[in-house]
Amino acid sequence: MTDGTTAGAQGPRAGDGPRGWRAAAGTALYGPGGFYRRPEGPAGHFRTSVHASPLFAGAVARLLCRVDEALGRPPVLDFVDMGAGRGELVAGVLAALPAEVAARARGYAVEIAHRPARTDGRITWLSEPPEAVTGLLFANEWLDNVPVDVAEVDSAGVPRLVLVADDGSERLGAPVDGADADWLARWWPLPAEEGLRAEIGLPRDRAWADAVATVARGLAVAVDYAHTLDTRPPFGTLTGFREGRETAPVPDGSCDITAHVALDACAAAGAPHGLAEPGPGGPQSPREPRSDTEAARGLPAARLLTQRDALRALEITGARPPLALASTDPAAYVRALAGAGEAAELTAPGGLGDFGWLLQPVGVPDPLA
Repeated sequence: MTDGTTAGAQGPRAGDGPRGWRAAAGTALYGPGGFYRRPEGPAGHFRTSVHASPLFAGAVARLLCRVDEALGRPPVLDFVDMGAGRGELVAGVLAALPAEVAARARGYAVEIAHRPARTDGRITWLSEPPEAVTGLLFANEWLDNVPVDVAEVDSAGVPRLVLVADDGSERLGAPVDGADADWLARWWPLPAEEGLRAEIGLPRDRAWADAVATVARGLAVAVDYAHTLDTRPPFGTLTGFREGRETAPVPDGSCDITAHVALDACAAAGAPHGLAEPGPGGPQSPREPRSDTEAARGLPAARLLTQRDALRALEITGARPPLALASTDPAAYVRALAGAGEAAELTAPGGLGDFGWLLQPVGVPDPLA
């Protein structure tokens, strides 16, 4: 999430010496003068699926329509955009809805930024998600900017917290313990090999669980750079972005600081008691509801899939238009060809198509099943 106030000339306030990456990144991104307080917003530094093509907002609008049908077309249909940036996605979704659905839709942008000028008047701007959402809560590249601590294995084979100074220099701190150690043991076990690293995703699990808890009936979706237990990168994924280029992560407010998301861990945390032991399917397979509370809320198992598969289910394929259209309607062919190119980018292997989608239905069947 971002904040739209102007950055201070000196950048974020310096910390009192080296500290954990979670605290350092939190200040660098969201503190006074932080990266996301700059007026250009996220689109000034990196391109998400929302910025790549309006086809993405159209696909999310179709998903909202499927949720609407599953809900029995309620009088009021909520769409909540978590980490909304400058509100591009929620505005695009509202614009793409059929008139009958749009008349019942309420759009919410959840963002720590101030409401930008000339925002669609139908959008309610909030710093926290509304309570009792009936509809679709959608978090596109939100969890990767929830700051996390980093652990690194020392020469004795012990995972220790990585401490970082404002200039990006690092040193090892105390051994990881408590809930963080439990999370590592369950979701990112580190062999006793010096230099191996992991990002401790517990704050993201909790953030996602809190977001899902606001959905009374409908669907919660998180879309992000992701990995699962069998694909954890041995040295982590912490990195920076500035002006469209990847750069070293330096917590001085000069760049975005991000890390891929352990979406399987988030999936298991997305229901009541979700931070307990994994279900019979193992850590990668979010468990079925097992408590009366969960069953009452209608929380079936979450599901993970790629953006490529999700968008194909929502009619975004990247297929080229038939060549015959070029001779019968050249203008339509050119438009269709441009759309196919944009769809191909959204679903490309090795690119946006590999993003993870985490779906958590609440009281309704899975709309993409």
